[in-house]
Amino acid sequence: MIAPFANLFGYILNFIYNIVNNYGLAIIIFSILIKIILLPLSIKQQKTMKKNTKIQNKLKEIQFKYKNDPENLNRATMELYKTENMSPFSGCLSGIVQIILLFAVFYLVRSPLTYMKKVDANIINKYTKIIKENDLSTDSAYPEIEVIRELDNIKKLKENNTENIEENTENSENNEEDNNSEKTDLAEINDEELNSLDINMNFLGLNLAQIPTRSGDWKAFIIPVLYVLVSVISLRITNPTPKKKDGEEKNSEDEFDPMAQMNKNMNLMFPVMYLAVALIAPLGLALYWLMNSLLMIIERLALNKMLKDEEE
Repeated sequence: MIAPFANLFGYILNFIYNIVNNYGLAIIIFSILIKIILLPLSIKQQKTMKKNTKIQNKLKEIQFKYKNDPENLNRATMELYKTENMSPFSGCLSGIVQIILLFAVFYLVRSPLTYMKKVDANIINKYTKIIKENDLSTDSAYPEIEVIRELDNIKKLKENNTENIEENTENSENNEEDNNSEKTDLAEINDEELNSLDINMNFLGLNLAQIPTRSGDWKAFIIPVLYVLVSVISLRITNPTPKKKDGEEKNSEDEFDPMAQMNKNMNLMFPVMYLAVALIAPLGLALYWLMNSLLMIIERLALNKMLKDEEE
């Protein structure tokens, strides 16, 4: 289900990459373009959230009143939504789109040779095998990123193989048993295939094919750290902690409010989860997440102002 979307996004990302010739810049432009395309849905979602905010007090009263009576709680809740001309599932479409987008982009950035460059799977498998056979890398979680990252070392293998080809030919009669092994012949490496695998991953001094926890370069941690910081800000804006009025004390209704408690837990847990994932993901993926969080903040602030002006 997700692969067709990843394939479609791959055409878009590759089109942008062919113009700018830089993977990092292409991801940034791609992120902005996707936000623009989804802007009508974001506006609708924001309006729905504002409506939900307005009926929260009524929902709290219902939840507190029927906290031990699930049947009447559901009935009263549905009646409230009907009175307010709202649907409890009004935000589902946006949520589904966001989930599809999340996984589609993950597929795309995890496997850019398949979805962006449209390289044949046999070619990718061939060079993945060469990497393993020659101990160029031990990372198998992102094989296509591994191929892109080790492309220069593969080229060196090809050069060394060319230099030694005469010597290997002279000794071939004495090494017939070795020739029967399943190891890939380095002579199979060709320039056309190497060019099809090449993606410019250098972005502001960073190699976007790096994985922070497997890199010895401290700069590889810059994007994940920035991503977590921006994500915390985004969560604060998206799920703000309600402020109490002066002199207002905590009451039993507040204690029962499951939504407020869930938002609080999310604000605590999500940054930790974000950091854990960003540290084991290629920097290209972390860069997309960082841009998406930044754009979400800008979008949310702009829509809040726009909808506030409309109300006035």
